[in-house]
Amino acid sequence: MIDLNTASAKELDAVPGLEGHGYEIVRYREERGRFTALRQLDEVPGLTGKGDAAHAHLLIG
Repeated sequence: MIDLNTASAKELDAVPGLEGHGYEIVRYREERGRFTALRQLDEVPGLTGKGDAAHAHLLIG
């Protein structure tokens, strides 16, 4: 399991469904603050509807 609030862009790129989006996720987190729910991945540019496959590999810490 990877913590969505502490993972690096490289770690997030290794999660199925998030490949190539690690940088955008980290940037979103830095600009808007910590994630409070996995569904917020849909708010990250380019990830709308793509984050569902990643939910089994992520946690919110």
